[in-house]
Amino acid sequence: MAGKLVILGAGESGIGAAILGKAKGWEVFVSEFGSISTTNKNLLNAKGIAFEENGHSDAVITDTQLLIKSPGISPKVPIMEKVEAAGISWEDEIEFAARYSSGKTLAITGSNGKTTTTLWLHDMLVRAGLSVGLAGNVGESWAKQIAEGDKDYWVLELSSFQIDGLRKFSPDIAILCNITPDHLDRYNYEIGNYALSKLSLFKGQNGEQFKILNADDILTREYFKENPNGSQTLWISLEENVEGAYVSGDHIKYTKPAQTYTMSIHELALHGKHNVQNAMAASVAANLLGIRKEAVRESLQQFQGIAHRLEFVATVHGIDFINDSKATNINSTWWALESADKPLVWIVGGVDKGNDYSTLIPLVGEKVKAIVCLGKDNKKIIDTFSGIIPTIIETSSAEQAVNAAYQIGTKGQCVLLSPACASFDLFENYEDRGDQFKKAVRAL
Repeated sequence: MAGKLVILGAGESGIGAAILGKAKGWEVFVSEFGSISTTNKNLLNAKGIAFEENGHSDAVITDTQLLIKSPGISPKVPIMEKVEAAGISWEDEIEFAARYSSGKTLAITGSNGKTTTTLWLHDMLVRAGLSVGLAGNVGESWAKQIAEGDKDYWVLELSSFQIDGLRKFSPDIAILCNITPDHLDRYNYEIGNYALSKLSLFKGQNGEQFKILNADDILTREYFKENPNGSQTLWISLEENVEGAYVSGDHIKYTKPAQTYTMSIHELALHGKHNVQNAMAASVAANLLGIRKEAVRESLQQFQGIAHRLEFVATVHGIDFINDSKATNINSTWWALESADKPLVWIVGGVDKGNDYSTLIPLVGEKVKAIVCLGKDNKKIIDTFSGIIPTIIETSSAEQAVNAAYQIGTKGQCVLLSPACASFDLFENYEDRGDQFKKAVRAL
């Protein structure tokens, strides 16, 4: 027996860690502050894993050798203060899973674009015929998949919360797409704290490993300059010649030694400047692995993208409806507005995470004809844009928002759901928000 392993949280990562721990001989105990779903209870019972719900008892800190904390749980909550006081080691599910994997790891983080980049890179490796898994902030937990069998390569999307729980894990290739204000409530409203969280993904890397950074991102360059590390650095850029990949005219130029080639940006399956950056980051990583450029090119040309990120839904009486529910921060919405080629009715709002909407004023003034607020508290949005946009409407459901936008919109315009906010005031998550939006559009 490896010892007592406590899992805090019975969500995707917690259940996965519990299953892996049980498979590796730990005495596993799961503790959930809220309620555990019936499905997960049945799974824990079938695996012979003890658990508690609706609160954390002293069993969490009794004879515990290691604690795995779900990434959504802040280190500052009372139970974690007890864990720290008891001197119990804790880490993230990603760190725990890494103990039991011998595969090469490719980790992607960033405020925006990380899901698209992750799935795009995974697609490249699949097309190359490699044994590759997908985990982290997408799909099933890495720990659960490791319990079922290891892969030669793992592509991992990691949030700042997941990175905060890492101890020794260092990916073979790490990508930082960008750093823009997000989740600042978790980081004492200090962008520096958030930036350092992202950059800490590289802290354990060595000289044989790689990181890929965005040379066009101001905060990345600023904080990386102050916090360099020992791994090799490659860059992507839309604006300057760099070692890695950059745009020259309408072509992407790859400068990795021994594999220099070019590709037209017009061949990319996904359009917009942000997707050029995502494509470059993913393909530079694939180049580092020696993936044949034919497989990379095929993926760049055929990748289908992800749901809820600039997802075309329908055209109704000449009005396009676009679902960008995954845009939960200002920078994601900036990219959505920037890429628009039609006048917009913009659906925005939700749980504000410290947003500064003033950075959107130039684009909103240029692109947006009307605003539909979708949230319980819209004061900040209204105060920012009331002098710029003449029509601002408040709604409290996806159906109301879609109907209002449809009434306002005219042929040749676009209704864009790009909330710039979290969804938890009115919806279960951004997927639920996007799904309700699509349902309402299809009901028109």
